[in-house]
Amino acid sequence: MINDKMGAKELPMAGIILKDGNSEQVKTGEWRNQKPIHILENCKHCMLCVMPCPDNAIIHDEDDKMLGFDYDACKGCGVCAKVCPFKAITMENE
Repeated sequence: MINDKMGAKELPMAGIILKDGNSEQVKTGEWRNQKPIHILENCKHCMLCVMPCPDNAIIHDEDDKMLGFDYDACKGCGVCAKVCPFKAITMENE
C-alpha cells in the first residue's frame, strides 16, 4: 500500500518501459493520429530510424533494407522522422 509517509526508495517502480518492442504484445497503432510515410527514393537504408523506435515498428529485411512500417505497432510518435538525415520519413495526419 502506498501512502504519503513513504520515502522515494520505498515506492514501487512504475511507469518505466524496461525494454523496447512493447507493441509486439499490444497493438498500439490505434493510438496514432499521425503515421509515418516511407519515401523510398530518399532512403539510404542507413537504419538510423530503427534503434530509437520505441515499438519496433520499422520493418526491414535480413539485408537491412527498410521496407516500411508495422502500422499495428506504430503509435505515431514521429521519432523515426526526426532522426532520418535524408528526409526519407515524413509524418502524415490520419
